[in-house]
Amino acid sequence: MFNETPKLRPIIPKYHREVLTSMQLEDIQAATLEILEETGIYCPSEKALSIYAEHGGKVDIKNKIVKLPSSVVMEAMSHAPRFYTMGSRSPDHDIVLDGTATYVATDGTGVETVDFKTNQRRNSTKADVARMARMADYLPSIGFYWPMVSAQDHPEIASLHELEASFNNTVKHVQTCTVVEEKTARYAIEMAKAICGDTKTMQARPPFSSLICTIAPLAMDLESMEAALVFAEARIPVGFMSMACGGLSSPATVAGTVAVADAEMVAAMVLIQQAYPGAPVYHSLMPSLMDRMTGDFDGGAWNVDLFSPIAVELAHKWGVPTLAPVGTSASVSGWSSATGIKSVILSVALCGADTASGLGLRETCTLLTEEALVLDAEFCNMARVEANGLDTSSEAFSLDMIKKVGPRGNFLKEKRTRQQVRALEYSELTTQTNPQGGRRDPIEVAREKTAWILENHFPEPPEEKVQAELKRILATAEQELA
Repeated sequence: MFNETPKLRPIIPKYHREVLTSMQLEDIQAATLEILEETGIYCPSEKALSIYAEHGGKVDIKNKIVKLPSSVVMEAMSHAPRFYTMGSRSPDHDIVLDGTATYVATDGTGVETVDFKTNQRRNSTKADVARMARMADYLPSIGFYWPMVSAQDHPEIASLHELEASFNNTVKHVQTCTVVEEKTARYAIEMAKAICGDTKTMQARPPFSSLICTIAPLAMDLESMEAALVFAEARIPVGFMSMACGGLSSPATVAGTVAVADAEMVAAMVLIQQAYPGAPVYHSLMPSLMDRMTGDFDGGAWNVDLFSPIAVELAHKWGVPTLAPVGTSASVSGWSSATGIKSVILSVALCGADTASGLGLRETCTLLTEEALVLDAEFCNMARVEANGLDTSSEAFSLDMIKKVGPRGNFLKEKRTRQQVRALEYSELTTQTNPQGGRRDPIEVAREKTAWILENHFPEPPEEKVQAELKRILATAEQELA
């Protein structure tokens, strides 16, 4: 009944690139430290302000502004771990962040889906979360799963329903960006304990991680920061994402936007390390630039492509892992809508990204078309192959075969040629042929593959007692929080 989930195929670059010089990284870090020390961060959480004050922060209680001296920032960040493990239900699918590979995730959390059967747009549901978890579980280029859409049929505690649907339908690591309140965070940790069996295992191999957004410019959200503290206490990895928009919530330059965004994330990580030194954190820079004609979000400005590799190098400058942005702002789910993803994925991987997210959604991360995940995963595979670089081994040169075949010879008759051809990787979507000749439409092939996965792939679910415990936790949460 259940299919085995294919092994993960992360991107393991054989060559690397740098976008910023060491001096430029020093300049960005210095700008961040100056912002934190002289301008400060708005923090409405009294609990967080108290922690800052206890560890050397200069807190203005009335205005809820905290200023952090550079020495305080550097001391706190010295405790943040550079490497750790993001666990899963299957140990074979654990993500070991050791600096050698890039693991790419889906995007989330959209609010609409184009129904796969009716082709009609509708609000997303918990069933969509579960179905896409199975899709992500099957695709080996997907390293971990963001619940791709929101469980709008469970509005009271949608975030916990999204987490339960994910745990039940993928063995891979789950990363939530919607569990952003202290109370729901505590229930999410109960779910993680149920999955792992005990607290020790949960802390060593946390089956989920959290992503918390800051508020640009230079502000924090009360509920989400207190949720982050709950996660950190439980040793659940918690990351912070800034979505500063150049020209609106940050200066209209790449450098100015990066500095504002970095200050927000570093202030949050400092809080976590002051409260729980050594707690796993990560850095996620996902800014944009304002459309100069409309004032709207613009994901297509040429300068935007700089943000993703800068995000990677800056996170590592602070000594923490990164979650790099690799999504598309395309409005349709065509073959061309996914083509730009490959270059961004390759760019962040060559810069050493630990993780990245952004596969499968369209219309600025709001719309799900299920075949879009297959399209994006295909370009992720292409980036993986390109990141392997050039093989210059003696086997690859095949000089002995070249000498044997000689001038005007034919390599096709050689057994090794046939072996080499079989080892080549081709796109499943673009190489299918029609009986009458010519290539098939990649979208048609992607839809066929999507249908096959949904009809045939059912990952091993948690044990029945674990499923029952997840349901119990949900029922208790609904009774308390609805």
